[in-house]
Amino acid sequence: MEKQQGPIGVFDSGYGGLTVLKELQTKLPNNDFLYLGDNARAPYGNRSFDVVYEYTLEAVKELFSRGCSLVILACNTASAKALRSIQQNDLPKIDPEKRVLGVIRPSAEVISDLTKSNHVGIVATQGTIQSNSYKIELEKYAPSVHITQKACPIWVPLIENNLHDSLPGKMFIKQDIELLLAENEKIDTIVLACTHYPLVKDYLEELLPDSIQVIAQGAIVAEKLVDYLNRHPEMNLKCSKNGRTDYLTTENETIFNEKAGIFMQKQVAAIHIKL
Repeated sequence: MEKQQGPIGVFDSGYGGLTVLKELQTKLPNNDFLYLGDNARAPYGNRSFDVVYEYTLEAVKELFSRGCSLVILACNTASAKALRSIQQNDLPKIDPEKRVLGVIRPSAEVISDLTKSNHVGIVATQGTIQSNSYKIELEKYAPSVHITQKACPIWVPLIENNLHDSLPGKMFIKQDIELLLAENEKIDTIVLACTHYPLVKDYLEELLPDSIQVIAQGAIVAEKLVDYLNRHPEMNLKCSKNGRTDYLTTENETIFNEKAGIFMQKQVAAIHIKL
C-alpha cells in the first residue's frame, strides 16, 4: 500500500525558525510545511540539555503524529542539545524510516568555503555557545578554521519585541559585535548561529566593513535540504506538494500571529496546541 504523504515539519522553540521556513518555502515552493513553535516554553537558549531534549522530543513526536516523515529542527539550541540523542536513541524506536535534521551541520559544512582568513565569528544564544556544537562540527568539516564565539542573549528578546531597530537595541547589538571583533581582529566571516538573528543582518552589514561578511543560516539549510531530498528520493516521495503551510503554537495564537508577522512579513493564522 502507498504510504501517506505529509508536510515537512519545521520546529523551533519560538519564532526564529520562521526565518528558516521562509527560505525553505522559497527553495521548495511546491512542498507543504507544518511549523511548530513552542512559544509557551521559549526561550530554550538558557535551559539545560535534559530539558531542551525533553521539549524537542515532544515537539518532534507531535509533528510525526500530524503526518510529517521529515522534521527540521530550525533551532540552533535544539540542534545543539537534542538532535543527536533523538537521531541515535529515539528514531530507531519511534520509526526508523522517519528523519530529523538540524541546522548546525549544514552551516558547518560550508563555512570553510566562505572564509578567506580562516577566522570565523559565531554569534548565538548561551545554550548554543556552551554546547560547543559549532566547534565540534567544524573540527570535522573545517579543521583549519579558527572559531571565536560570542553569546548574545539579549538579541532574541530585542527581536521578538521588535526593538532591534531602536537606538538602545542597536547599541546593545553594536557592543556585542565590538566585543567579538576585539577578541579576534582577523575575523572575516560572522555566522548568525541563531535563527532569530537574520532580522539584524542588514544592520550588521551597515555596521561592519566590507571585508567582513555576515552569514544567515536559512539559505544554507534550504540549499542542503534540496540536496538531501535529491539524494533521498524515497524521503522526497513522502513529502506532500500542495504549496501549503500551516502553523502550530503552544502560546496564545493571537500573540503568535502578531509576532510571526514580523518574521514572515505577511499575516499567518496559527492553531494553538498543547504538548
